[in-house]
Amino acid sequence: MKKIYILHENKEWTIHLTNRLEELGLPYEEWHLDEGVVPLTEAPPEGIFYNRMSASSHTRDHRFAPELTGAVLAWLEHHDRKVWNGSRALQLELSKVNQYTALEQAGVKTPRTIAAVGKEKILEAAKKIGTKSFITKHNRAGKGLGVQLFHSVASLERYLFGPDFEVPVDGITLIQEYIEAPEPYITRCEFIGGKFVYAVQVNTSEGFELCPADACQIGDLFCPVGEEVEEKPKFQIIKDFQESIIEKYEQFLYQNNIKVAGIEFIRNKNGEIFTYDVNTNTNYNADAEKVEGKFGMLELAKLLGEELDKVKEN
Repeated sequence: MKKIYILHENKEWTIHLTNRLEELGLPYEEWHLDEGVVPLTEAPPEGIFYNRMSASSHTRDHRFAPELTGAVLAWLEHHDRKVWNGSRALQLELSKVNQYTALEQAGVKTPRTIAAVGKEKILEAAKKIGTKSFITKHNRAGKGLGVQLFHSVASLERYLFGPDFEVPVDGITLIQEYIEAPEPYITRCEFIGGKFVYAVQVNTSEGFELCPADACQIGDLFCPVGEEVEEKPKFQIIKDFQESIIEKYEQFLYQNNIKVAGIEFIRNKNGEIFTYDVNTNTNYNADAEKVEGKFGMLELAKLLGEELDKVKEN
């Protein structure tokens, strides 16, 4: 029997989707890819395959899950199976360098960024970035890995050669210009089936904790502004959100064969939008959705069901 197959390495992030699939009576199977085999001598089962592999899998002791998922996706695509968020989506999930170059190619502005390997090269990149304040982050990230704010090269040097420096899992550190926002929030745009669903305003006044479903606390160091603000929900769906950037985002997703994503941007004091992250294993905040009556996982489950209906069984 054909099914919806969910490729992942973190059960906590799939339970909300599988609950909706069960609610709709849709057949599904989870492939937990922290380890396994890829039977290249056999054909994959029939169905639709939804890839939810995360760039932060190594933080859950699943170091080679992305590589295994890449092999599985190559196998599925070789046999022309219908895959949502296939090999290209995984490539972008695992590399912000690939994200930024693809976004720029689609006409989407990203913060000025330099990639470097090696502590001395990171210092060289910081000197070259051309801004007084800058941040570091990991190329293969998720959960805000490696994000630090610096106001001088000297402070970066102390960090690099001190006890707190964390080597990225792929060895690549990014040096990025610091975008100072006039208000303490960023915006996350959610897409399902390659189309815009809603935008969420994320309050960063207590730190840049951005993942809707998983606490990614970085601390106040990277908060765009430090003033106190009245207490508000951390995640709020924006009513009647309309920005021309959405059209560019949808084109970017189409060009890169990405069906499901959350794309984050920040505005500077001049109102310019800078896009800095693409999440292809996006999650949704239950509290924000309940307030607005919009449910991302339900919409995703419905679309996966519709795609499953189109799959012909051999």
